[in-house]
Amino acid sequence: MIINGTFQIPALLMAFVAFGMVLIGALAASMYWRHQYQPNLIGALIGALLCFLLLEALPAIT
Repeated sequence: MIINGTFQIPALLMAFVAFGMVLIGALAASMYWRHQYQPNLIGALIGALLCFLLLEALPAIT
């Protein structure tokens, strides 16, 4: 797939960010249901996602 355009790249990055949020949410939900969730791990995952968003996706969108 060739991505050429000003709309396609930010849309693709936002799709990957949304996919990552779904995966992190599923991980957090499974840890919650098993009553073994660790707040440090969840905080680290959310921080990694926000770091990716700020460093990679935000400059491509603007």
